Amino acid sequence: MVQKYQSPVRVYKYPFELIMAAYERRFPTCPMIPVFVGSDVIKETESEDGSTQVVERRCKLNVEAPYLLKKIAGVDFVYFIQVNSLNRKNRALKIEAYNESFATRVIIHEVCNYFVHPENPSWTCFDQAASLEIKSFYGFENVVEKLAIKQYSANIAKGKEIIEFFLEELKNEGITEVPQWVESNPTPKEEDEEVEAETEEQPPSRKTSLDNSIKAPESESEVVEESSEVAASSSFKSHTSLSRQHSGAGDKASSGSHSSMRRESFAEEENKFRLDADYIQRFLGELSPMEESQLIQLRNWLAHLQKGNLPSDTMILRFLRAREFNIEKAREMLSQSLNWRKKYQVDKILSEYDTVEVMKDFFPGGWHYHDKDGRPLFILRLGMMDVKGLIKSVGEEGLLKMTLQCCEEGLRLIEDATAQSGHPITTWTLLLDLEGLNMRHLWRPGIRALLRIIEIVEANYPETMGRVLIIRAPRVFPVLWTLVRTFIDERTCSKFFFYAGNDYQGPGGLPDYIPDKYLPDFLGGTCTVSFPEGGLVPKSYYMPEEQLEHLALSDESIYKSVSLTKGQVHEVVLLNEDLGSVITWDFDVLRHSICFSVFRTKNPVSTPNGTLQTTPGLTENDHKSVIDKQWKEGHDFFRVETSIVCHDGESVQGSHVTNHTGYYILQWKFHDVAPTSHHLMDSISSYKAKVMYYYEVLKSSDYRGSMSSLQSQRSGLSSVSSKANSVIESASSNSAASVAVSSCPSR
Repeated sequence: MVQKYQSPVRVYKYPFELIMAAYERRFPTCPMIPVFVGSDVIKETESEDGSTQVVERRCKLNVEAPYLLKKIAGVDFVYFIQVNSLNRKNRALKIEAYNESFATRVIIHEVCNYFVHPENPSWTCFDQAASLEIKSFYGFENVVEKLAIKQYSANIAKGKEIIEFFLEELKNEGITEVPQWVESNPTPKEEDEEVEAETEEQPPSRKTSLDNSIKAPESESEVVEESSEVAASSSFKSHTSLSRQHSGAGDKASSGSHSSMRRESFAEEENKFRLDADYIQRFLGELSPMEESQLIQLRNWLAHLQKGNLPSDTMILRFLRAREFNIEKAREMLSQSLNWRKKYQVDKILSEYDTVEVMKDFFPGGWHYHDKDGRPLFILRLGMMDVKGLIKSVGEEGLLKMTLQCCEEGLRLIEDATAQSGHPITTWTLLLDLEGLNMRHLWRPGIRALLRIIEIVEANYPETMGRVLIIRAPRVFPVLWTLVRTFIDERTCSKFFFYAGNDYQGPGGLPDYIPDKYLPDFLGGTCTVSFPEGGLVPKSYYMPEEQLEHLALSDESIYKSVSLTKGQVHEVVLLNEDLGSVITWDFDVLRHSICFSVFRTKNPVSTPNGTLQTTPGLTENDHKSVIDKQWKEGHDFFRVETSIVCHDGESVQGSHVTNHTGYYILQWKFHDVAPTSHHLMDSISSYKAKVMYYYEVLKSSDYRGSMSSLQSQRSGLSSVSSKANSVIESASSNSAASVAVSSCPSR
């Protein structure tokens, strides 16, 4: 596999001729580059007028490698050929280097360019590209590749330092200016020919490159002034860049079949734009030389394929970081995300998305100033969110669109924060308040929607989370964390900070991360948040029953629906052999009233076809109870959860920790309402009860360490509903359930 390197453009605020004088001091050897032992000039040519010069050197390198590898290779030093083509007239230097040692086994090719800044003739630009291909090396191909990349990276980092060292040396010697090359006594005709030749040599893309480059200030004061203007402007998204300049006649003067054979592989790189090194540091942050190279390579690949606008450099960098700067993996991930954005028109969300009323009134989260690092801060009071109510009002897709709108807004806020702060800000902070979190939030469709949202965000907004502060985590939180933990990337998980109780108020808590003036009032601060507190969503916001039922009972739905008439029951029978497993249920009463109970028995039970169920499994009966009429409660079967009556429109979730093996029975029974004046019309018109339900058995092994959380809950029914029963504690002191009604009174 060919390894490639491409540098950003480095700008020296010195004239080209002075940079060349500093560069020449690297020869014949340079103590600042330990591996560079020495060099000999093997060929040198110069044009008659002195405008072009080609110097070919043989360079001796003492490569740091294991002793055994040197012994096997049979060498202590390796040799490179370096061809420097200097064009004094065009003020450009092209450097080509390739390995002489092991040339048939290892192919190394490097091209460097010094050229005049396109907007300021008193400044000099530099860039370099290299490729490495190891065909064979005595079975040590991987070792050699790693050694080569390591040493090359180290030398790249020293490049700017070396030039600046020799510039300082020249300054100490009193050399601060080197005159430009001037042709001696040109005739008027020759001058015209020169102007015409320069016009012809001007690349067609020059105008474009200038338009896309940093406008070079004329003085240091202008540099500072312009930096402030750029920092305050969002125009940095246009990707500051410089175009490569070519050595022209220097290319023609280059010789050697080895270099010409490789030159074609770099031809397609010649006219591409390069990111400026100062721009990278200003807007993207500190990157290693190899990370800069991978950013530029991926950007160039996108420029080749994308005919429209390129994604921002910050976006490209996020995907590279998410794949640990593996270009191939980052390219695949980014390509899929770009296709996803195009398919679902994500780029239009900020301009077209209109937050629905129920979200404006009951979604307990929003953007809230910034943290102490300047990152945008998003606060979500998850414990105050009625997940079921929101999903029943806007559907899973509605909740997803709201999330994507928040993510897109976060990207915009990151850009604004970078422009305002004067340093790169590439992530945001999430403050997650879990006060009020209970088993009601483990509603299975809500968890399913949450996991889908996490999956989409992880795939399309990687490396946007700088810090996650999770506060007031209740005992039930480990259960939720167990469910979602495996869906969150390891790099993201490492940014999570957990606080139980009031720990968030002490050292290492919120005061360390959030400015006092922005600490929310509901956490003891003085700042008022701009989003709602949350709470139960009124039933008036719910989708129509037909639409909701169609949504819930689709082919992918985990819910089932059953109708019951007077005297009928519907039961789910589960054979439990996993002591400590957790049975969970969730159901909605769509019509009339039902009575819900949970029983346990060790007696064999009959299946709907009359056979005895004696093997592990479950069955759902056909409106007849599996509890034999001759069985006595407390002897043959046990009521492990006290029966509750649920009415039209109510929604119930609950769980039970099993402390026995045997059969467990979930029972929904038609509840006959006495025909009082209040219920007379209901009795006549609603002769059928309708229930939509879901159940699941969670393995005990999945919740070790969280069992105390479940057992700390108390059975009961919320009094939110006007028809709800009073809270009744479980008859079994060793069992636990959390049952909550998440609907408002019927209207």
